[in-house]
Amino acid sequence: MSERQRVGISEMYVARAPATLVTYGLGSCLSITLYDPLTCCGGMAHTLLPTPRPGRSETRPGKFVATAVHSLVSELLALGAGRDRLQAKLVGGANMFENLVTPGGDLIGERNAQTARALLAALGIPLVAEDVGGNFGRTAELVLATGEVRVKSVRGENKLRIL
Repeated sequence: MSERQRVGISEMYVARAPATLVTYGLGSCLSITLYDPLTCCGGMAHTLLPTPRPGRSETRPGKFVATAVHSLVSELLALGAGRDRLQAKLVGGANMFENLVTPGGDLIGERNAQTARALLAALGIPLVAEDVGGNFGRTAELVLATGEVRVKSVRGENKLRIL
């Protein structure tokens, strides 16, 4: 039986199979998963916002998309993952509240997903699947034995989607 590790808001965690990483309550927050299929190690972050405010040092790298991706990569490389084998999946980034907008007028959920896509592309990490947007919450779990990301969402009824 695999160990289930909960990843809370603004947290991140890396592990090897047979662990399963799970995060709950993804609304506008974005879950970023990185996975190396050869070593069966991966990581998950439950990010809250796209970037930190200028000039602020952040002690929780999982809080921001911009810091979480870099931290996940570093920790996975230390665990033995291959940089060229990493694959990304995104879950969440919903537009739960119309009044949560960035200074540029973007909705927070959209901005979280846009920031992640741009950063992953700049780092050359392929985004192989995503379940983002909409106006409903999600739960995501990364099964490290297979690399599957299982997404449960509420859209009037419980649904399960495998990425």
